[in-house]
Amino acid sequence: YLGPIYGGLREGVSIYIQGSVPEDITRFFVNLLCGEAESSDIALHFNPRFDGWDKVVFNSCQNGSWESEEKIRSMPFSKGEAFEMVIVVTSQGYQIRVNGNDFHTFEHRMPVERVRAMQIAGDVSIQTINVIGVRLTAAVPVFLFLCGFMCSIGMGGQPVYNPPVPYSNMIPGGMFPKRTIIIRGMVPYGADSINFMVSRSRDIAFHMNPRVREGMVVRNSMIGGNWGQEERELSLNPFMEGQYFDMSIRCGNQRFKVFVNGQHLFDFFHRLQSFNEIDVLEIEGDVQISYIHF
Repeated sequence: YLGPIYGGLREGVSIYIQGSVPEDITRFFVNLLCGEAESSDIALHFNPRFDGWDKVVFNSCQNGSWESEEKIRSMPFSKGEAFEMVIVVTSQGYQIRVNGNDFHTFEHRMPVERVRAMQIAGDVSIQTINVIGVRLTAAVPVFLFLCGFMCSIGMGGQPVYNPPVPYSNMIPGGMFPKRTIIIRGMVPYGADSINFMVSRSRDIAFHMNPRVREGMVVRNSMIGGNWGQEERELSLNPFMEGQYFDMSIRCGNQRFKVFVNGQHLFDFFHRLQSFNEIDVLEIEGDVQISYIHF
């Protein structure tokens, strides 16, 4: 794989890579390039090596010359296994997380603004690559289903990629049984919880409020200007700092079923029965969204 990073990189941007390595892996690499040619300067060279003394080598390359290697004698990847990897651009360097665990930060050796492309090669299969920009507002992800509130007309069933947050758009045709909304994104570092309110002129059929610092996901509704009973019971909380999430919200006859990263998270029984009037999705807070599909 060799492709451009549209808009380049800056502090706060994350690169999410989902893939797998074969049983007979020897090595693969991820390069962040300062141009779209393989001969471009390399701001980050990330190179896991399975060679009997498993390690990950970090380096950079300028003007055709490799610089000093950083060798981490630890291997976050397992042979024959799938993985999730996130590269977070910080003021210090490139912070690498694999399967939710911090691995290493490679300090900047050249300006991050020079990075224009990414290259991945070797013994690896890639399923997903997402470059997620950041917009922090000192809140947390808040997913709302609203009814009776007109917003700009949406894409009509087409996926939306990397929308800015706050996000507000129509759900074409409203909600109905078996309809699913997919939202993919990432909770950035520093995500916190604040009170979030919407105007009383709108009914909120389903309000989902992950509170990252408190480790909970609060659910509620607001009908006729009155908030209902909060629901907080949860077996797991997937909304954690630095974590990517893939969420689906399915509308059933009696309830919304919410799944995150393939696991059933909770059910929220309908408090507003007019499905087709639930026609707006809003997202606000400390969250980077890479994909939305109705």
